[in-house]
Amino acid sequence: MSPVAARGLVPAREVLRNGVVLITQQTATHPAVTIYATLEAGSGHDPDATLGLANFVARVIDRGTESRTTSDIAATLDDRGVSLSTGVTRHLLTLSCTCLAEDFEAILELLADVIRQPSFPADQVERRRGSIVTSLRQDEDNPSAVATEGLMALLYGTEHPYGRRGRGTVASVEAIRREDLVSFHRAYVGPAGLRIVVVGDVEMPRVSAAAERAFGEWTHPTEGALRPERVSSPSARNAERKLVPGKPQADIAYGFTTVARHDPRYYALVIMNNVLGQYALGGRLGDNIRERQGMAYYVFSSFDANVVEGPLVVRAGVSPANVDRTIAAVDEELSRMAREGITEAELADSRRYLVGSMPRVLETNIGIATFLHNAEYFGLGLDFDQQIPALLGAVTRDAVNDAARTFLEPARATIVVAGP
Repeated sequence: MSPVAARGLVPAREVLRNGVVLITQQTATHPAVTIYATLEAGSGHDPDATLGLANFVARVIDRGTESRTTSDIAATLDDRGVSLSTGVTRHLLTLSCTCLAEDFEAILELLADVIRQPSFPADQVERRRGSIVTSLRQDEDNPSAVATEGLMALLYGTEHPYGRRGRGTVASVEAIRREDLVSFHRAYVGPAGLRIVVVGDVEMPRVSAAAERAFGEWTHPTEGALRPERVSSPSARNAERKLVPGKPQADIAYGFTTVARHDPRYYALVIMNNVLGQYALGGRLGDNIRERQGMAYYVFSSFDANVVEGPLVVRAGVSPANVDRTIAAVDEELSRMAREGITEAELADSRRYLVGSMPRVLETNIGIATFLHNAEYFGLGLDFDQQIPALLGAVTRDAVNDAARTFLEPARATIVVAGP
């Protein structure tokens, strides 16, 4: 167990005058610092005609600024052994890196320049466009990606931010112009939507002073955070098959919409999902479908509550000959859980597993940074790591069984199969 996990997190929080949220967790185990920054500039803001725009911005934002060329940025990072990662979710654009403590101020200054003043060089736009299109074409030939994207589109509809393709399509990405990237950045990137989490061998006063120099004078109004419409569970079963020729494996995505992150039933669903398809070798699903029946190369479930109702998804990779049998086995396992519920032993095992996994989450700086960011983003409190045992301990077997009866109804499942 890491020293931080053993004694609990003790982060400090500050809000700069312009709205930038700054969270610092000092860890002195080694002389490194991780910077994790997010902005309310996710793919949910993409216009219909330019799906994939936020992802495109994330791929080019670090390729040059008004005062630094692509080569300048690369040299600054390479000289210090730093790799800058960017990404995008439905809600957020993220940037993260880890540097030596002695380089913290220089790297934060560079990061501020990248966030505030990207120049989107035309040659870099075209280079990144090519790599994005190549990746999208690979996804079109990947049964797992096809099944997952198809499931989200059926669950949420293609008009909802969660149902649209976050990275866009080949046609939409090819239609994006440099001016679209500039306009998106101008509309959604500003201090009021910026959260910065710093974890490592650096004290809060030093972080605060560096952040004030880098971001303190920044003023720029933005469109604000994405708040999608709430969704309700489908009232009937819906299934679709998508052809991906020439593949030896079919992929199944089987799911439901469930609850938002702030819903009081959240922790009951966490335990329910763990019993169903996460614990040990894949919970009940793995024990039945993979271990006992030998039908699946993999099978698991995931639960992703978000700002609005998130999905619970069962994923399986199987031989094409076993698709129908596997779906029937999933139906049977979900029906059994909804009908009989979980056992007291399963409840106790899941609590121990979920609480016991926390030290692994908090073993690294990036793990701590991501954890603290999510606690801030969802308003869970900066002592959330200390709350988790009690929150899970308060979940009763009746609450889990009620969640199973409410959400695990095969007659309302949405299913997408992709393969040959």
